[in-house]
Amino acid sequence: MKIAEGLEGTFSVPVDVANGRRQHRAAERPFPCDICKKSFNKRCYLNNHIRVHTGERPFSCDVCKKSFSNRCGLRRHIRVHTGELPYACQICKKCFSESGHVKVHMREHTGERPFSCDICKKSFSVRCSLTRHTRVHTGERPYSCHICKKRFSESGHLKVHFREHTGERPFSCDTCQKSFSQRCDLKRHMRVHTGERPFHCDMCQRCFIESSHLKVHVREHTGERPFSCHECKKAFITRGALKRHHRVHIGDYS
Repeated sequence: MKIAEGLEGTFSVPVDVANGRRQHRAAERPFPCDICKKSFNKRCYLNNHIRVHTGERPFSCDVCKKSFSNRCGLRRHIRVHTGELPYACQICKKCFSESGHVKVHMREHTGERPFSCDICKKSFSVRCSLTRHTRVHTGERPYSCHICKKRFSESGHLKVHFREHTGERPFSCDTCQKSFSQRCDLKRHMRVHTGERPFHCDMCQRCFIESSHLKVHVREHTGERPFSCHECKKAFITRGALKRHHRVHIGDYS
């Protein structure tokens, strides 16, 4: 007998019935992969899966020539070029190119965070965020720069770092043509032109262009001085102030 759970509690299931269920599930997926043994209910799904092992990408974008292992992957990609956003959030009407993106977005409204870190219990709305976070604990840095060998915990960080070697600055200001290696740097720069100061001090209502500027300013109210000189123990609000102070000890007054 095998123990099973139901709405009314636990009950016994004969072994031959349990085996029958497994056989039924196997019959529902009669197309197994010879390489990894994963099975599928349609041969076309198996054919798509096989390309994971072979690396074959027979479906190519006519616009940018990027290729995909299955037709639906190409179909989703085409929306990058067409701008089509067929999936809408029923709450805020924001639109997305993929149904999965709507599902993740909905968690912003519900507050659902189904992926939790086993070490610190911090939770996340998407699994990839949990994967990246786990590297904080493990110290794993799987992405390496092939030029200087510096390692990173995220592929995006490596991509940005690589621009230090190439000099690429793909994000350009429409007003003054100054260019930047990261989109967030351009966004901050744009506030110079717009005058936007979105970060407000709760104590004196002073406003700042960057959150880091606000963080330093708040120390003027709290008295926090986290940067301390190892020679004389004098403390400073910013690392730059500490660096300038060090020149007193080494005799550099330039």
